[in-house]
Amino acid sequence: MTSETQGGDTIFGRILRGEIPCDAVHSDEHCLAFRDVAPQAPVHVLVIPRRPIPRLADAGEDDQALLGHLLLVAARVARQEGLEDFRLVVNSGAGAGQTVFHLHVHVLGGRPMAWPPG
Repeated sequence: MTSETQGGDTIFGRILRGEIPCDAVHSDEHCLAFRDVAPQAPVHVLVIPRRPIPRLADAGEDDQALLGHLLLVAARVARQEGLEDFRLVVNSGAGAGQTVFHLHVHVLGGRPMAWPPG
């Protein structure tokens, strides 16, 4: 496997390769979902693609099915975690708060969410 198919050189790549343990809640051939180690809500799960895309702005037309899959998995995880209402967050770029440059969807819930978020 190349580093691309193993998740790249970020902490998420290391998680995908099994070098760092995680509390997984979903895994399939396209993505992995696991509990955030520094949760910002009672439920805080990250959904990451197995193929690294640094940020949403880097996704292309050929990523359309994968991006849709990530959202469907996020909704499935929210239901699995008992959430009726939840928030999905995707930060794209450092100025938007992205700290790990491997696309990921935050699934947040279990408490009221304020607006605007940041």
